[in-house]
Amino acid sequence: MRLQAKISIITGAASGIGLAAAQKFASEGSIVMLCDHNEEALSRAVAQITSEGGQAEAFLVNVADRETVDSMVTRVLADYGRIDILVNNAGITRDASLLKMTQNQFDDVIAVNLNGVFNCTQAVAPTMINQGGGSIINTSSIAGLYGNFGQANYAASKAGIIGLTKTWARELGPKGIRVNTVVPGAVATDILKTIPEKLLAQAENNCWLRRLGKPSELANAYLFLASDEASFVNGATLEVSGGVSL
Repeated sequence: MRLQAKISIITGAASGIGLAAAQKFASEGSIVMLCDHNEEALSRAVAQITSEGGQAEAFLVNVADRETVDSMVTRVLADYGRIDILVNNAGITRDASLLKMTQNQFDDVIAVNLNGVFNCTQAVAPTMINQGGGSIINTSSIAGLYGNFGQANYAASKAGIIGLTKTWARELGPKGIRVNTVVPGAVATDILKTIPEKLLAQAENNCWLRRLGKPSELANAYLFLASDEASFVNGATLEVSGGVSL
């Protein structure tokens, strides 16, 4: 098993890509801390993983609220004494074009998608430094590379994540901590339910595989970056989009 006895924290883990990653990590031997703001979905996710023989715990966390993040990290350290992997996956959308976007819509997305990544990473970094190693994986988006109509807030947050990753890879790499980014294309998750069918069809057409991605396909990328197989991968931006950028 590639993550045997590793302690993992995954945010936005109650559904979609985060849940797929949690299931994959647990199947590879990791003890997984599932963090999300949806308590009911969290309970279902943990029950599903444990029923399949995995080890998982649920933490009700709002990544934009530093107090809840710090409380979660404190509890994990009290129970397990270490943190080996952090997957910053939590994210939201509040779509609107520039002239229609409210200040709250902009601020909410930045608070979760960008500030949340900072909160979680800063909370676990001291532990990883003391351990002499760890893997941090941030979730960007193809929108962070090319922008997307009606998603200025989301695109800005996801572009910012790439900048954070490259900076932290420089700062933490010498301490044995690898920091990398996964850049998903359009993936079949609940976040796409708000997107009109016409735009979904366009997203499929823009992908050279002519389909949406599967959460499990992103989970495989996270697993690689979390594992020792990626021991010399640091500061990378791994696009998992079916070739949208070609």
